[in-house]
Amino acid sequence: MEFTKTTEADSNYNHLENMSVNQILTNINNEDKTVPNAVEKAIPQIESLVNQVVKKLKNGGRLFYIGAGTSGRLGIVDASECPPTFGVSHDLVIGLIAGGDKAIRKAVEFAEDSKEEAWKDLSAYNISEKDIVVGIAASGTTPYVIGGLQACNKKNIPTGCITCNNNSPLASVSKFPVEVIVGPEFVTGSSRMKAGTAQKLVLNMITTSTMIQLGHIKGNKMVDMQLSNNKLVDRGIKMLMKELNINKEKAEALLEKYKSVRLAIQNHNNGN
Repeated sequence: MEFTKTTEADSNYNHLENMSVNQILTNINNEDKTVPNAVEKAIPQIESLVNQVVKKLKNGGRLFYIGAGTSGRLGIVDASECPPTFGVSHDLVIGLIAGGDKAIRKAVEFAEDSKEEAWKDLSAYNISEKDIVVGIAASGTTPYVIGGLQACNKKNIPTGCITCNNNSPLASVSKFPVEVIVGPEFVTGSSRMKAGTAQKLVLNMITTSTMIQLGHIKGNKMVDMQLSNNKLVDRGIKMLMKELNINKEKAEALLEKYKSVRLAIQNHNNGN
């Protein structure tokens, strides 16, 4: 099947400059409403990828994201949120972006055009067959991401991807591709919009479902979250009050003693 970039296709809207603010917002919102339906169609692919991620992480491996521009930044955001949310090591989910950390804030010219740089970036982490790498690229054509996955395939490191075009070069080099076809953007080619939203939704699904499978959620609560600010401490106290049917003072004392919702529950249930 011929590869066509629907992410680069002409917008369904024209003369945007003549629209009122309300018309612009309404039309963007109408386009955004279509994204969850596109993600839903990809659930079987997402499930296959998540099963591989869970398998690798249960056996001591790590999850790497590689991407450029918006896609790279989204991977870094998802990776950075795992330690505070699930209490896991900062080394468990790692996001890499073409051009290095400076590209998180400012675009680095032509950084995404090298097919060798991603493997260099991954090699700095002593990556191995125990790990899994997910390439993120809305277009499905980013050389940095494609080259990274090709190098991983040669080393028998499992590969996945998140892209927003059908039958892309990226999907063809990915063992577990996820293709979320969101169609043309409101502003032609601006894939930070619907495509970016779709990627964020899929990334949330991957790490949340994986961490649940790894046992970092009890009931529906983040019992392993890091108590790194007052809001999270307060959340932890409320979780203990509800889970253990105790008053606020007792919950505060338990959390102060054990510094962890999970440990507080375990020790209270063990009579400690």
